[in-house]
Amino acid sequence: MSTLKEQLRTDLTAAMKARDELVKATLRMTLTAIGNAEVAGTQARELDDAEIIKVITKEAKKRAESAEAFAAAGREELAAQERAEGEVLARYLPAQLSDDELAAIARTAVEETAAELGEQPGPRQMGQVMKKATAAAAGRAEGGRVAAAVKALLVP
Repeated sequence: MSTLKEQLRTDLTAAMKARDELVKATLRMTLTAIGNAEVAGTQARELDDAEIIKVITKEAKKRAESAEAFAAAGREELAAQERAEGEVLARYLPAQLSDDELAAIARTAVEETAAELGEQPGPRQMGQVMKKATAAAAGRAEGGRVAAAVKALLVP
């Protein structure tokens, strides 16, 4: 079993003993999502920590989108609940990159692509640049933030 999944189970047990309903419910949903990911596809398999982080990231993104939707509909109590669940999930995610660090990664990706192409990449080569930048960010920045940083550097 992966160490992150073990940590989630240990924290779930601690939340049950402490009668912390928010953490308990959030971790149960997350472990269920991990279990569903493990049995998805043609053959069941054990997820490694990197894949578990992707599942947790997806769950955290769902919470953020739900909170936004509830807030827009005037359901502030439900939005607060979703935000609180997102904060619980954030404990298990790697630290997010700052804007400066993200800009440096985007700059490096543009320079590498320029070296491969022999010219400065434009909007048509955004996919190539994004592939390098996303790999370098490795789950520490949301895709939209990476795309915005890359787009700012591409010459039209």
